[in-house]
Amino acid sequence: MPTPRFLALAVLIGTLSLASPSFAAGKTFSGASALAFTGKAVSFGPRHSGSPAMARQRAWIKQTLAATGCTLSTDAFTAPTPDGPVAFENLICRFAGKSGKAIAVTGHYDTKKMAGFVGANDGGSSTGFLLELAATLQGRPRVDDIILVFFDGEEAVRDWTDTDSLYGSRHLAAKWQQDGTVAKLKALLNVDMIGDKNFRLVWEENSAPSVRNLVWGAADSLGFSAYFPRRGGPVADDHMPFLLAGVRALDLIDFESQSTFWHTPQDTVDKLSARSFDILGTVLLRSLDLLEQQK
Repeated sequence: MPTPRFLALAVLIGTLSLASPSFAAGKTFSGASALAFTGKAVSFGPRHSGSPAMARQRAWIKQTLAATGCTLSTDAFTAPTPDGPVAFENLICRFAGKSGKAIAVTGHYDTKKMAGFVGANDGGSSTGFLLELAATLQGRPRVDDIILVFFDGEEAVRDWTDTDSLYGSRHLAAKWQQDGTVAKLKALLNVDMIGDKNFRLVWEENSAPSVRNLVWGAADSLGFSAYFPRRGGPVADDHMPFLLAGVRALDLIDFESQSTFWHTPQDTVDKLSARSFDILGTVLLRSLDLLEQQK
C-alpha cells in the first residue's frame, strides 16, 4: 500500500453473494471465494519482493490462473533498490475480446518488508480479488480484452519515494508504452486494500475523472452509494505510472477504514469481510460492461 497523500484525512466468510449483472446466468463473483483466496495468500506468510514466500505465492497464483483458461504471461525484471538489486515479476492474465481495445484491472501481490507483516488487506485482498475476478471471467465472451495484472514491488523497500516504490507498475507502464498496449487501453482500474469490514473507498483525486465518475455512477445505480463516498484526496499508487503514460486510470482504495492497522502485524484476515469483496466485485463488473460500451 502506498504512502497516502490525502488532503484531509474468527475469519469472517459470509454467505451473501450479490448477483453480477454481467454473469447472472453463469458464475457470479463470490466475495466468500475472494476472501478464501486472500486467506490462502496470507498463509504463505510475509511476502515481500524477492523473498522465498513471494516465490511460493507466485507459483500458486500462476497455477490458479492457468485453470481459468486466460493467456498468462509474465514481466520479469531486476531493479536497483536501497537494499541492492531485487528480482521482480508482474503476472498478466488476458481474457481476449474482439474489439482490439483493452481494459486492465490491476493490484499488487507483494507485502511490505516488515517483520511479522502478512498484509491481509494490504497485498492480500487485491490478490484474492483478482483471482476471483479471473474465475468469474472464465469462459465468458467479452467485447474488449480484459487484462488482469498482479504487480510486484508496489511497496517501498525502505521509505516511499519516487524511485523506491511502484517497481512493477513503473516497469510495465514503460513496457506497454513501447509495445503499443497503452494505446489500446480504454481504462485501468487498480484495486488496493479493498477487503476491510468497514469498506469505504476513497474519492481518489489523481484518478481520471471520467472513469471515477463512471464507477461511482455504477455504484449509485446498484444501491452502493454509501460505500463510494465522494470525499478523499490524492493517493500515490500503482495507477500513477499509467496516468503519466496517458491512460485513463482509477485507484480503488480504502485507506481510512484500516488506518489503525496499516503496515502493522495486525493487518490480518479477521479484519476482512466477504461482503466488502462482493460489493466491489459487483460494481467493478458493471463498470467493465459500461466501459465496453464505449468506443
